[in-house]
Amino acid sequence: MAVLLFINYVDRGNLSTAAHLVQGDLNLNYTQMGMLLSAFSWTYAWTQIPVGWLAERYGAHRILAAGLTLWASATILIGFAHTFAMLLVLRLLLGLGESAGFPGVAKILAAIVPAKGLGTANGIIALGYLTGPVVGTIAGGLLMAHFGWRSSFWVFGGLSLLWLLPWSRVAGEVRTAVHASTDDSTTWWMILKQPSLWGTSLGLFSQNYVFYFMLYWLPSYLQTERGFSIVGMAWIATSAYMANALSAFIAGWAIDRFLARGGSANVGYKSVMAVAHLGSVACMLAMAMGSPKVALVSLFVYQALCGASSPGVYAMCEILAGPPASGRWVGIQNSLGNLPGIIAPWLTGYIIETTGHYTNAFVVAAAVSVLGLVGWIWMVPKLAELQWKPAAQPASAAA
Repeated sequence: MAVLLFINYVDRGNLSTAAHLVQGDLNLNYTQMGMLLSAFSWTYAWTQIPVGWLAERYGAHRILAAGLTLWASATILIGFAHTFAMLLVLRLLLGLGESAGFPGVAKILAAIVPAKGLGTANGIIALGYLTGPVVGTIAGGLLMAHFGWRSSFWVFGGLSLLWLLPWSRVAGEVRTAVHASTDDSTTWWMILKQPSLWGTSLGLFSQNYVFYFMLYWLPSYLQTERGFSIVGMAWIATSAYMANALSAFIAGWAIDRFLARGGSANVGYKSVMAVAHLGSVACMLAMAMGSPKVALVSLFVYQALCGASSPGVYAMCEILAGPPASGRWVGIQNSLGNLPGIIAPWLTGYIIETTGHYTNAFVVAAAVSVLGLVGWIWMVPKLAELQWKPAAQPASAAA
């Protein structure tokens, strides 16, 4: 599953690495480029809810395989596109396929991993998907520099399909484990009326605005605002993404160690979230207004903080929802939490086109990051598995 989400992030970030070249080749302006970058999330965000239900109804193992097949095919075809309209359609298909990733993975993790191990498990998963931009940026940048931007889509899309081979060998075990945890008594209304659901959704919305802003516009920012070459940009962005990925794994492991020593999940996960969001505000402002050296240091600090918060994004909802509702919970959370994937790329493109600089775009990202404190800390009153069924009464009390 970590490899699946690694592929997921390589393929979704491919266009951002190629953005500067695609704009020149197809004569696109910044607003059009912003639309293409955000188009992925038009389908990715809105299909999370039905995909979460499908994962619980028909098996997460099947939904993951079908999703990868669709998004890998769309990636390959992007390499053949010559018009804005064709790129737009293929980005929509890419988002549709990739929406299978997190609801399916969350459903499986909630079914097979005990609560005190979810930090490490999600740290491993996060190491996978956060390494995606690392490999995608440097490998894609080098491919594009030598063979043109289309080559990276053909290569990455073709390699993505190879994941189906190892997955076919473990899908049977996954199906058995998930089936044993299935409980049809948890209704949609029971999930929707939980304040914690809206808290984790707001928290992810805030976190993802900054994440998508950085994922999609960091390569262009480093080249146009800071003057790096495409190869220099690739190495800097790759190093920053690597800090993100390693931080995620270390944080997940550290939280589980804290829990093993008697610590509270409520304190462990929420503390990390609070530090990450406060630090992100400072880093965005520093990148907007600081010197080149300050901006570069802030970039790496932000990536480390973002990585540290990543295990909690899904471990918290897997703890709250448990095996009966984790697929649908993550579907709703990701649907709302990925709306910034629609907003941030387009809004950033508009800000850059109207002002000629990235400064105001970073200020907006800092402001949105503050909302994460409200969602993760205040709207999730206590981090513990919710009671979906009424507690059974003792026989004497019932009599």
